[in-house]
Amino acid sequence: MVVIAIHEFSHSFAAYKLGDATAKISGRLTLNPLAHLDKFGTLALLFFGIGWGKPVPFNIFNLKNPKRDQAIIAFAGPLSNLLLALALSLVYKISPEGLVSSAVFMLMQLNLILAFFNLIPVEPLDGFKVVLGLLPVGLAEDWLGTKRYGLYILIFLIVTGVVEKLVFAPVGLVLRLLV
Repeated sequence: MVVIAIHEFSHSFAAYKLGDATAKISGRLTLNPLAHLDKFGTLALLFFGIGWGKPVPFNIFNLKNPKRDQAIIAFAGPLSNLLLALALSLVYKISPEGLVSSAVFMLMQLNLILAFFNLIPVEPLDGFKVVLGLLPVGLAEDWLGTKRYGLYILIFLIVTGVVEKLVFAPVGLVLRLLV
């Protein structure tokens, strides 16, 4: 839950730094995990081992460059997971072998999984908004047209094992680089 809180806080912090105080006003500019809990996401985490936090609210009209800034806000969450994994790799390298190093390794792996999963360019994941911000206006409008099918596409990718390949291949590569 702490990892999810850091991820969601990073979205809030990026939005705040880019000129939007919506997350701060709604109590989401905090590292307190309780502020970021989604009741269904938490139940799913407890019963199925996969969960999610509440999406961070932001007002596009408060952003100086809405197209670019949305992408930055979206990327902030996965970036925080990548940076956490990097920091944890340093802790892992100095930890004596045993329970502590195993726990640190698992946290490092979890952060990488969260980062790469969230970068899949399918709504409701962060990768969708990152790609949206990178596309030229005409293509971005076409990309937005896929938004309503996002959850169905994501379920299809999970059921067919595509998500596993998209996530675990880069996770394995980065883990080998970090340890």
